[in-house]
Amino acid sequence: MKRKLIIVLLFSIFSKLAAITPLIIYRPENDHPMNEVRCYIQIFDENNNDVTYSCGNAFYSWANIPGRYHAYKKRYYLTGGMAFHINILPGKYKISVYTPKDEHYDINTENKEAWNSNTFEYDSDNPINVIFVAPTVNDNQFYNGGWTIHYKAPKFYKFTKPYTPDQLPPKKKDEKDK
Repeated sequence: MKRKLIIVLLFSIFSKLAAITPLIIYRPENDHPMNEVRCYIQIFDENNNDVTYSCGNAFYSWANIPGRYHAYKKRYYLTGGMAFHINILPGKYKISVYTPKDEHYDINTENKEAWNSNTFEYDSDNPINVIFVAPTVNDNQFYNGGWTIHYKAPKFYKFTKPYTPDQLPPKKKDEKDK
């Protein structure tokens, strides 16, 4: 009886572990002042419940120090060169990032309010392994106070080349300019 119970319990644990999907959210490096600006990660389920801290185990690493992982102490965030790793539970999620208006530091942008990203829809049944976060710029290549999340890596020359307005993912009808 105990043996059957142990087998059923182990099977249950392994089946749940097999369903977990690893996801990396990577923020490549930019120039120095922009690298220091944190963007905070938000994850919502398909019912718009905030599941940022309950959808899986998360930790971070630095791209230039492979194989070394660190636990977050409080909030999930990214700075330039950081990768957010999460073993996400099965489901459909809406992922976004933001920077509060009091944490822009010395970056002079058109947007003096909170910097927000687009909403990236992620489905663990049809997963992508890595998604990218990058700051947005205006037509003149100056930071304009926003973020974008995309499944394609941004172009790179010494630093990440931010997305221009014509390269941003299209907004949905219900998504207003923030």
